[in-house]
Amino acid sequence: MAAELMGIDVAQGGAVALLALVVLMVLTGRLVPRRTYDDLLKERDTWRLAHTESEAARTSERAQTQELLELSRTSAHALQALPRMALEGDEEVDAR
Repeated sequence: MAAELMGIDVAQGGAVALLALVVLMVLTGRLVPRRTYDDLLKERDTWRLAHTESEAARTSERAQTQELLELSRTSAHALQALPRMALEGDEEVDAR
């Protein structure tokens, strides 16, 4: 029983088949250099940290917005509760 990998019989080709397999894996992106892999890990960690900080800021902003909305509701109720003066009977005083 010969070992087949991706449809290629490795035992029949020997070094040529192994080289072809490595080239094929590099071209398809399944085999990458260590430096590239480390760069990808570093970039992933950077984006993850940025996302975590962004979510923390968004949570803080949401809490502040809720507090401001509650204060505005209170102010609106207080202003609506003030007695209103009838404008029909009032006459404007001339400041001359």
